[in-house]
Amino acid sequence: MLDCATDRKEVGPAVGLAEYVGKLIFGSKNERELKKIRPIVSRVNELEPRMRLLSDAALKGKTAEFRTRLDNALKERLGGRGDVELRARNLAEYHVLNELLPEAFAVVREASVRTLGLRHFDVQLIGGVVLHQGKIAEMKTGEGKTLVASLAAYLNALAGRGVHIITVNDYLATRDTEWMGQIYRWLGMSVGTIVHGLTDAERQANYGADITYGYNSEYGFDYLRDNMKFRLEDYSQRELHFAIVDEVDSILVDEARTPLIISGPAEEATDKYYNINAIIPKLRRDQDYTVDEKSRSAVLTEDGVARVEKLLAVENLYHPTNIETLHHVNQALKAHTLFKREVDYIVDDGGKVKIVDEFTGRVLDGRRWSDGLHQAVEAKEGVPIENENQTLATITYQNYFRMYHRLSGMTGTAETEREEFQKIYALEVMVIPTNRPVARIDHLDQIYRSEEEKFAAVIEEIRELNQRGQPVLVGTISIEKSEEIARRLRKEGIKHNVLNAKHHAREAEIVAQAGRFGAVTISTNMAGRGTDIVLGGNPEFLAKLHADPAVDRDRYLEAFKRFQETCAVEREQVVGQGGLHILGTERHESRRIDNQLRGRCARQGDPGSSRFYLCLEDDLMRIFGGDRLKGLMASLGMEEGVPIEHRWVSKSIGSAQKRVEGQNFEIRKNLLEYDDVMNLQRKSIYELRRRVLGGEDMREQVLELIEDVVITELDQTCSAEVNAADWDLRGLEDRIFGTFGLKVSLAGVPASREQLGEALWGAVEKAYLDKEAQLGPETMRRVEQYFYLQEIDQQWKDHLLAMDHLRSGVSLRGYAQKDPKQEYKREGYDLFIGMTQRIKTEVARKLTQVQLASQDDGDQLMRARMARRRSMSYGTGPGAAAAADGAGGKVQTIRRSGRKVGRNDPCPCGSGKKYKHCCLAKDAQAGP
Repeated sequence: MLDCATDRKEVGPAVGLAEYVGKLIFGSKNERELKKIRPIVSRVNELEPRMRLLSDAALKGKTAEFRTRLDNALKERLGGRGDVELRARNLAEYHVLNELLPEAFAVVREASVRTLGLRHFDVQLIGGVVLHQGKIAEMKTGEGKTLVASLAAYLNALAGRGVHIITVNDYLATRDTEWMGQIYRWLGMSVGTIVHGLTDAERQANYGADITYGYNSEYGFDYLRDNMKFRLEDYSQRELHFAIVDEVDSILVDEARTPLIISGPAEEATDKYYNINAIIPKLRRDQDYTVDEKSRSAVLTEDGVARVEKLLAVENLYHPTNIETLHHVNQALKAHTLFKREVDYIVDDGGKVKIVDEFTGRVLDGRRWSDGLHQAVEAKEGVPIENENQTLATITYQNYFRMYHRLSGMTGTAETEREEFQKIYALEVMVIPTNRPVARIDHLDQIYRSEEEKFAAVIEEIRELNQRGQPVLVGTISIEKSEEIARRLRKEGIKHNVLNAKHHAREAEIVAQAGRFGAVTISTNMAGRGTDIVLGGNPEFLAKLHADPAVDRDRYLEAFKRFQETCAVEREQVVGQGGLHILGTERHESRRIDNQLRGRCARQGDPGSSRFYLCLEDDLMRIFGGDRLKGLMASLGMEEGVPIEHRWVSKSIGSAQKRVEGQNFEIRKNLLEYDDVMNLQRKSIYELRRRVLGGEDMREQVLELIEDVVITELDQTCSAEVNAADWDLRGLEDRIFGTFGLKVSLAGVPASREQLGEALWGAVEKAYLDKEAQLGPETMRRVEQYFYLQEIDQQWKDHLLAMDHLRSGVSLRGYAQKDPKQEYKREGYDLFIGMTQRIKTEVARKLTQVQLASQDDGDQLMRARMARRRSMSYGTGPGAAAAADGAGGKVQTIRRSGRKVGRNDPCPCGSGKKYKHCCLAKDAQAGP
């Protein structure tokens, strides 16, 4: 019935003549795919009368019926085998769900009518099919994407393997759970919500639901947190089966450069940031340093290097001992020249520097820039500097979402990023037709010479529209510009609301009233996603401002009725004036963000209009417009105060945006190629960790590990490539003693690797078996598991730091005519092999030398380790997080069952060292 979107080919970059002619004759690929789906929609419509006749009990019973039919069909297709390959099972399940799709969609449609009073339109059914196929559905604003997701979510939840619906914030996750959850629960399905602040038990329960809504970063963090736990039964997530990503372009494209990081504190002095910050204002632009805004880089010149050396009293800034100082100088220079307050960040009332998302205009709580940049900005602003953090676990959105067996998404703007979705995620974009024709009028851009002229024209148009009562949404790209326009409107006496990162608490209230008669709303990109501006106002929200329905239902209903009448009258007035007008004050680097702003008006056939006001001083025009655009302006004859409005100019600006989008795509693609190296290593380590936690064949795993260590020691001293007479047998005996604590004499052993290996293995195996007999098998297994996990976590943390250092310096290999990516892969592999060998060696050493004073000590070690993990910091962004409660729950106090180990006592791990020089020191390095 449907084409499985499992193996898709990449779309070529160029459209040939044959393809162009094919489009004229047969229609575009999008049109052909839609034509295949329409018979399915017709089948759903045919089933609608039959579903309408069913009683509530009969309709609810369809869920159990579907599940039975699905199980029976899978058994038939797979021959009843339980050990079938995962890919084969997924494919069989997909085809069976295709057969159930028309009936399941008809059931959801009828359930929605009975619970919410909403009936899915035919175009929404098309969107549901596209989501089930594992594609991206591009649907215009107001077309009901939230309701569309309910179709594919219900169908795929029948398999009982979990469906994740990913949202862009906690508010939408909670809202959609309550709203759409009415359909799912009515049909007998469980619904969960994943937001910040949940305990591990709550997360586990919510992930166990049939359908789970959640904030995008929470899913990634739960994956990382799970892989830092010490019991498999404590894991929150189950398999990553099927996901629907809401606002897919925001999460998979805009956030693609933002890794999720769990971090611990690193000991760093903060004085150096203040000292270096003090010299930056003394440097002269273009003489001591140059700034490239296009690539967002600032570089010292030769004169600048000499001046910095003089100011810091450093003889050679590039000497190896001063490399760290040079790094911090470069970061401070970037902080002063490229990062602007009220644009890239704000400073809150508590004196904390908070990053502002360039795409959404929202404050990114808990996110910090990495590599000392955030500290440099804090020094620049004169606020307290927080210590740098060390990464303990990290993953990018790209690699996290690619782990799902099947992935789909929906947004209002995906077509411009079609190539990236196809190449990175193997996701095809389908443009879904609107339920009603779009009635929006998009006027040509108006371009002025200066920003002052542009703002004067913007204020004049707002005044004209406000006088006749037409609501206006003014879009800006930064807090700074939104505050400037608000200041000018106050001067003119025009009543308005401002929505930006500083006033985000009133977001819902401001958006609810943005479509009212005479409303003027100034907004950053915050109003660009997940918000529907209703013409005439939103009576439901306005009523909630007067009465809480949960507290006083009667008063709320009375207010709702009153506002319903008021909003209906205002709606007619607004429609008569042409609907909501979108006034953009600057073009964004991405066309998608501009389209999102335009999409706030003209929903579901309503009237609306949009126009962008630009000037030659705008960042996009100044940095990326180029001399060609300026020449075009001159040829068209620009005069002061007189705008130019021409399709050539608009087309040229669009071309500049395409170039920027192409450049950003290459950056994201380049970062992904580097992260793919880490992704393979992360999967390998996490798989090893799961095997250790599973405890299956633990004894065999450890014996195999010890054998590998013995072979490695043999290779180091008695290589097969070296003559036997040159073998260092004394060195081998010393290495065995250092690793295993065993004095082994090899004097009488024949000079062959096989004989030497057998002699060493016999001695080491006997020591291991003696230790097992001494501790008992059960205690030995617990100790093995503890030491194995301890070393994996410690070595992985150190490896992440080493890979960060490699990544930051590998680009310099290009000067030696070497490919940095290949060098990174090669050296990254060597570092990984070295790490795995260190894990084996340390585990072998500790296991053969461990001495437990009592049986309780093994349990105490494990409990203490788990307590530390609960107190780690979690956050999003290219830097480390600041939120300490991200683990979801208070840290439980661990009660000792035995005597406290003193700092100068022998360490309980059996190393023979004092406690303060062994595990106590390591625990301090591992962080709280």
